[in-house]
Amino acid sequence: MQTACARRIAAGALAALLLTAAPARGQADDPPNGLLLVAKPGLPDPRFRNTVVLVTQTRDFQTVGVILNRPLQATLRELRPDMPAEAYSGRLFYGGPVMERVLLALFRSESTPPAAAFHVLRNVYLSMHPAVVEPLVARPTAGLRLFAGFSGWAPRQLESELKGESWYLLPATEDVVFREDTSRLWEELVERARSRSAALYWIS
Repeated sequence: MQTACARRIAAGALAALLLTAAPARGQADDPPNGLLLVAKPGLPDPRFRNTVVLVTQTRDFQTVGVILNRPLQATLRELRPDMPAEAYSGRLFYGGPVMERVLLALFRSESTPPAAAFHVLRNVYLSMHPAVVEPLVARPTAGLRLFAGFSGWAPRQLESELKGESWYLLPATEDVVFREDTSRLWEELVERARSRSAALYWIS
């Protein structure tokens, strides 16, 4: 029997295939589909304890996301010495326990990305496709955040975790997903979640 960890990793591997192989236009033309998972105090999984995760869903209910409040000490050059990272001086964040050496970009763009990308907010996309990530690293802009690895859930797995009182669910906004100082982000959003009832937009 697969453990929850094994299922999550398997789901993440499938999400990776979707991110790298799906046609860019098909995903980019989808309406924005991003939400925030805010770990409830006492969440037992140490990989997600006190985290805020930006998540999006594929058309077959796979869920993929990146942790917004786990900055890394490692630099981009240390993680990916093969990439021309001279122009990028921003921080690198830990996106999750799946494929931890794969680079993902969360970025603003008013035009359709050139390859596979999730449309998480209006004019904001998430991608791990090299045709998207490498030009962003070579010519970084203010609306760019890079992540090492990502988080993934199997179909309906996240629904089970929500019913099990693991997460609060909140709308995602640009000011949160690109916040420079994330040191108090979790505490702020826990307080916000406690004061409202977050709708389960696409969890059925």
